[in-house]
Amino acid sequence: MRMVFLGPPGAGKGTIAASAKEYYGIPHISTGDLFRSNIKNETELGLQVKSILASGGLVPDSVTIEMVRNRIAEPDCKNGFILDGFPRTIPQADALAEMTDLDAVVDFQIPKEEVVKRLSGRRMCPSSGRIYHVIFNPPKVDGKDDETGEDLIQRPDDKEEAIMHRLEVYTEQTEPLIKYYRDKGLIKEIDASVKPSEVFELLKQSLC
Repeated sequence: MRMVFLGPPGAGKGTIAASAKEYYGIPHISTGDLFRSNIKNETELGLQVKSILASGGLVPDSVTIEMVRNRIAEPDCKNGFILDGFPRTIPQADALAEMTDLDAVVDFQIPKEEVVKRLSGRRMCPSSGRIYHVIFNPPKVDGKDDETGEDLIQRPDDKEEAIMHRLEVYTEQTEPLIKYYRDKGLIKEIDASVKPSEVFELLKQSLC
């Protein structure tokens, strides 16, 4: 099963990918993890990315595409994979089409208001990175970490205005991609506003 996951920040793609990875026995490939692992292992591409990021530049398509090409050629991708965060652009989608065929492109759909509620409610412990949520996973004592008692913080990118900007950027980038894959008959639309267990069931049904 070779899949691409599309969906705005806060749609729960990572949570569903973790379940799908186990269920289908295929790796979950996130471009963020791919960058980090190449940098950590000091691969040729990783060193390129490190110097680009250090100079404040944007990683060019060619480098991202080559990283994905190398990753999906590894033995654990023989039976498929879940790509999360790639492709982001039509040129990247064209490059992926030259590398491999896809079975499905899953579009996790969720209203903007729900994304804002999910992301703006997140709170983090500064020292451990432990994540809470004021509604879905509150700390035992309001505003304090359960283990250290530190004050919890709200990350700048979880503030409402930052979330709205991220959603606008996502929509601009992704709408052409959704049309691209819909024209190929690959899009599977999933309601991501329900509980993760229900989202996963919807995913399995759509892939039957």
